[in-house]
Amino acid sequence: MQELLQNFGISEQLFTYVIMPLLIFVARVGDVSINTLRIMFMMNGKKTIVPILGFLESMIWLLAIGQIFQNINNPMSYIAYAAGFGTGTYVGMYFEEKLALGRVLVRVITPKPLTELLEYMKERDFRFTNVGAEGRYGKVQLTFTVMKRDALPDFIAKLKSVDEKAFYTIESVKRVSEDDLNVMDDKPRFNLSFLSRARN
Repeated sequence: MQELLQNFGISEQLFTYVIMPLLIFVARVGDVSINTLRIMFMMNGKKTIVPILGFLESMIWLLAIGQIFQNINNPMSYIAYAAGFGTGTYVGMYFEEKLALGRVLVRVITPKPLTELLEYMKERDFRFTNVGAEGRYGKVQLTFTVMKRDALPDFIAKLKSVDEKAFYTIESVKRVSEDDLNVMDDKPRFNLSFLSRARN
């Protein structure tokens, strides 16, 4: 190994304290990001791609942890491993947000009917139910709707513009009964070729 490093002009110290920790960091970012995506696809019922991501995640993790054991006396390896985990979590969340797969259930509770919001949902063909209910301080209006996740930011912005103090909750939905609302038909907002093939 030392002769190979010398052929590339890399000293053993540079490899041990810089290159190897960097490789561990990159590997950890990769496996944690894949783990986040795997959980997201699993929650959305993507049975084809989940095992593939699980295989890649475990393989990368084994490679990273193997290098940790080989460099057990190198503190930079531990720092790179931990830093890779934190960075990988952020990267995974970023991709999860960009993919915006699945649907969400939104509940909106207001003291009075929000006619403008209901018209907004009708214009965009949202399925919703609006009912009267009893709250702590009297009568309220309760609105249920299911929408694609990528439509959520615009919906919340509209809700805030109509009633800034409106109370709402959001929950993930794995599957809905109507065929045209099946989450299996959802597509990400940007294309990743290997993910597109896995969904088919």
